[in-house]
Amino acid sequence: MVFVTGATGILGRIIVLELLKRGKNVRASKRPGSNLNEVRHSYSFYIDNPDDFFNKIEWVNVDFDDLNSLNDALKDVDEVYHCAAKVSFHPKDEKEMYHTNIKGTENLLFACEGSDVKKFLHVSSVAVLDNFNEKGELDEESDFNPKLEHSAYAISKHLSEMEAWRASAEGLNVVIINPGMIIGSGNWTQSSGELFSTFEDNSFTFEGGSAYVDVRDVAKTAIELMENNIFGERFIIVSENNKYADLAKQIRTRLGLKEARILTRSQLNIGKLANTLLGWLIPKLRMATESNIEAISSFNTISNHKVKEKLNYQFIPTKESIDFHLNNYINDKKLKK
Repeated sequence: MVFVTGATGILGRIIVLELLKRGKNVRASKRPGSNLNEVRHSYSFYIDNPDDFFNKIEWVNVDFDDLNSLNDALKDVDEVYHCAAKVSFHPKDEKEMYHTNIKGTENLLFACEGSDVKKFLHVSSVAVLDNFNEKGELDEESDFNPKLEHSAYAISKHLSEMEAWRASAEGLNVVIINPGMIIGSGNWTQSSGELFSTFEDNSFTFEGGSAYVDVRDVAKTAIELMENNIFGERFIIVSENNKYADLAKQIRTRLGLKEARILTRSQLNIGKLANTLLGWLIPKLRMATESNIEAISSFNTISNHKVKEKLNYQFIPTKESIDFHLNNYINDKKLKK
C-alpha cells in the first residue's frame, strides 16, 4: 500500500493517478472539506476513463496534529509520498505555514518510525536553494544560506527538509525532490494552480523569472526515483528557466488580452515603502516585502542535469506544458458559464 499526503493538491492528485496507472494500491489523505469531485473532474484532462481510476483510491481524512490519525493512515503502508504543504507568500499565513510544513512533516515521520514504512519521498521546493555553483547555477549542492533574506515559505520548506534528513540519518529510506513552479490542471484557485488566473487577472508582470515544470514530469520522476530505490539524495525537478514576461505573453495572447507591462525593481521598492507606511491599513501592500521583491525581480538558472542523467529523463518543454494546461483552464471556464 502506498500513502500519498496532500492528495487533493495539484501535484498529489497526479502522483496518485500515476501510481494507480502502475497498478499500485493507493491510500490518499484529504481534509474533511476537500472537493473530491474537483479532483475526479481534473483526471478527465489526463485520461479517457477517469472514474475507473478515481474509484480505486482509498480516501482518508488525516489530522497531522493527531498521531493516532497518522498511525491509522499508515497501517499496511510501505511507501509514503509526502506532498502536503501550505504554500503562501503572504505574511498573514506565516504561522499556519510553519505549523503545517514543519510540524506536520515531523509528526508524519515520527508516525513512520513505528510503522511498516520502508520508503519516504519528501516534496520540497527550489525556494530552499541558495549558493551558486561554478557555472553560476543553482543545483542540488546549493545549500540554504540562513544569512540571506528568505520568505517564510522557503524557511518552512528548509526546516521540513531538515526533518526528512534527520529521519534519513536514523535509517529511513528518504529521497527529497525540489520542484520548480508546477504547471498543472485543476485546483485553479490554490497555490501553483493559480498560475493562469494570475497572468489573466493582472495586466502587469515582473523583470525576473522562475524554473517551471509540468506536473506530469514531477509525478513520473518522483515515482521513478522511489522505484529505483534512490535514497539519501535530493533532486531538482525542473524543465526550463523562463522569464515571467515570456509566460505572460504566451498566456495573455492565447486569452486575447493585451501584453502585460513589466514592473521594475525600483517601482516595486516604492511598494515596499508604501507597505511600511500603510501596510497596516491596506492588506495587499503587505506582500511587498524584501524577500518577495527579490524573488520576482531576479532570474536564476536552476540546473536539472542531475535527475536527467540519473533517470535518463526528458522533460516536457514549458511552452508545450503551458499550451496543454491553459487549454484545460479555458475549457473549465467555459463549463462554468
